[in-house]
Amino acid sequence: MAKRQIVAMGGGGFLMDDPLLDDYVLSLTRRKRPRVCFLPTAGGDNRDSIVKFHEAFPPQRAEASHLRLFGVPRTDIRELLLSQDVIYVGGGNTANMLAVWSVHGVDRVLREAWRRGIILTGVSAGMLCWFEGGVTDSFGRPLSAIRDGLGFLKGSACPHYDGETDRRPIYHRLLQRGLSSGVAADDFAAIHYLGVKIYACVASRPNARCYRLSVRSGAVREEELKTRCLSRKQPH
Repeated sequence: MAKRQIVAMGGGGFLMDDPLLDDYVLSLTRRKRPRVCFLPTAGGDNRDSIVKFHEAFPPQRAEASHLRLFGVPRTDIRELLLSQDVIYVGGGNTANMLAVWSVHGVDRVLREAWRRGIILTGVSAGMLCWFEGGVTDSFGRPLSAIRDGLGFLKGSACPHYDGETDRRPIYHRLLQRGLSSGVAADDFAAIHYLGVKIYACVASRPNARCYRLSVRSGAVREEELKTRCLSRKQPH
């Protein structure tokens, strides 16, 4: 069986001018010019994010492409995605993204890609989507639960754990109200899964952390996970 990998970023990557987490993902491919496809669906296929992606992944760094789903989508979605080394999901509205993916069958192709060993990654909505559910601003403020994620990874997730003041308390509250146990990642931190188990936690800032959360006897238990700060010389 191919090695299934997901790198779930709480915040960071090219959208936050943070190349180290992206370098870490590229290094996992062991290719000099890995094929990387950007899915900007959560942001409504925002042109600026697409331009920023291609600027961050120039030809000397990767063979970059993107998949638009708004307007008239291309007809070779499956072939495009399954030809990649990395599929990179951008931030934005998670609920809208999942709905659009379902309409076009992207959710099913992503599961096939994961099983084939194509590395799945992303930031914010691109972290949350791989889990069963989590904390989202898809329905406006205050933050609320989403419970119909792709479910490749069990449990819930919370990106931007330290990046927005209401993330931590609302996640704790939702857990106490029955949201499944899960993980959280600060901005500039990421959780790397091999299969469905955590393999490593990495960060591009010294104080960025990852966490595992659960509820015991009505109280939230927050366990800080060992997080390695990436070197500026991270190979790719």
